[in-house]
Amino acid sequence: MEVYLDNAATTKPCPEAVEAAVSAMTVNYGNPSSLHRAGLNAQLVVDGARKAIADSIGADKECIYFTSGATESNNLALRGASAAYGRKAKKIVISAVEHASVEETAADLEKKGFEIVRVSPREDGRFYAADFVNACGEDTCLISMMYVNNETGYILPVKETFSAVKRRYPNMITHTDCVQAYMKLPVKASALCADLISLSGHKIHGGKGVGALYIKKGVRVLPVITGGKQEKGIRSGTESVPMIAAFGAAVKKLVPAITERYEKVGGLKKYLLDKLSGIEGVVVNSPEDGSPYVVNISAVGKRSEIMLHFLESKEIYVSSGSACSKGQQSGVLGQFGIRDKRADSALRISMTAETTEAELDIFCEALHEGIEKIRG
Repeated sequence: MEVYLDNAATTKPCPEAVEAAVSAMTVNYGNPSSLHRAGLNAQLVVDGARKAIADSIGADKECIYFTSGATESNNLALRGASAAYGRKAKKIVISAVEHASVEETAADLEKKGFEIVRVSPREDGRFYAADFVNACGEDTCLISMMYVNNETGYILPVKETFSAVKRRYPNMITHTDCVQAYMKLPVKASALCADLISLSGHKIHGGKGVGALYIKKGVRVLPVITGGKQEKGIRSGTESVPMIAAFGAAVKKLVPAITERYEKVGGLKKYLLDKLSGIEGVVVNSPEDGSPYVVNISAVGKRSEIMLHFLESKEIYVSSGSACSKGQQSGVLGQFGIRDKRADSALRISMTAETTEAELDIFCEALHEGIEKIRG
């Protein structure tokens, strides 16, 4: 029996998403930029998905721009906003636990003359809005912070931070990577005081290769990819209609059940933690009040890579952190005070509402067996 517990890396597409993608490939297969009926039908599919995503975050559909994924959305947000607003204000503030697509983009902008301020958690392992606000100044063009950390499930104080920033610096651009929050927690643009929001399709039971960037009306973002003027010139290139259709179908399915699914996964997290409490040597790295969808633990003294392969031999799939790190430590755990052998032993279990207690039983049994068999 396969046990898939790596949903923070990617989720299995839901039937509705698969059906929508197949229809877009076999029925509405025209180029949405074409002026004939086949092109119009494809454009209607794109517009329908755009509206579904916009409605889900309380935005106008004109504010949603499709990309190839959240990595591109994050690049477009940081590079596009800094190009538009960074001529005089050369500082960018980010959290120290961002996904690589934000951190590496910020590092590249740093080489190009921007000052990057990375805000870390305090000694208690928590982020505080005041620390982000104090890091900003009149010379800051952009602040970017993820909503839910992809490695630990920690929920960052986006709303508190952005609302405080806007009170002090009304013209500063605010960006949040909502990849691990979207369709799990309430994500509303106005409530978060966010000018830019990055979203992903394959994290919410859509398909890989599609993402979106919300750009608030009146906010300028200069394009990173130029060409045929698709997406109103913000992101040129023929839209991937099948993946956009799948994205929209997944959103339509999940929107009515966000609260119900969150509560179910919360129960699964409690069940998992209860089971893990009976296994000697297991330490929980995720905060108690973090997103229930992501649970980070350490089987202290047992290297992550070795444990991953042991579990894989039993068709149990978890990860040691972000899928983009290919097994290498990103440094995020260290920011939360998790270091040395504990970090070397970290495992990330990420669930959906489709995860079952029986699957968690199988995982815990195998983990216990691995702790007893693996030397280190």
